[in-house]
Amino acid sequence: MPVQIEYRDSFSVIGKLGEGLAAEGGKWIPVLWEKANHNFDEIRDLAKKDNEGNLVGLWGAMSDISESFERWTDQGKYLAGCEVVDNCNAPAGWARWVIPAYKYAIIQCNLDTYDEKFRYMITEYLPSNNYSIVGAVHEFYKPGETDEGLWLYFPIERA
Repeated sequence: MPVQIEYRDSFSVIGKLGEGLAAEGGKWIPVLWEKANHNFDEIRDLAKKDNEGNLVGLWGAMSDISESFERWTDQGKYLAGCEVVDNCNAPAGWARWVIPAYKYAIIQCNLDTYDEKFRYMITEYLPSNNYSIVGAVHEFYKPGETDEGLWLYFPIERA
């Protein structure tokens, strides 16, 4: 399975924030995406865009309960949102996170292969390449792509 290694500077995401039990993520995370998608017009002007005017990306950003971007334990926080221009303010009812700079190991998947590829990264790829996860894993969705438009970002080195 192809894995990319990429360094990313810190970036900002505005989205709908929730927290809950990790084991029940399938129940509470989709609700956050519904709220974010339904109210996207409220943050549209803050969204970061490429040279052609397309959204740069949507993020399912994750953090521990203290919002220090550590890995989830039995609970976690999830921000369903859009990458936005730096130094903007989140409108009422939205949250803004600044994701720290990391070196990431990235693997592409879809909703059907999500668990398999996540497990592969944790049990095979990262250990066999002498990497450890140093923070919360994030989901990246490239707008306009469907089936294979989801990437998992595993932070392997702090900047």
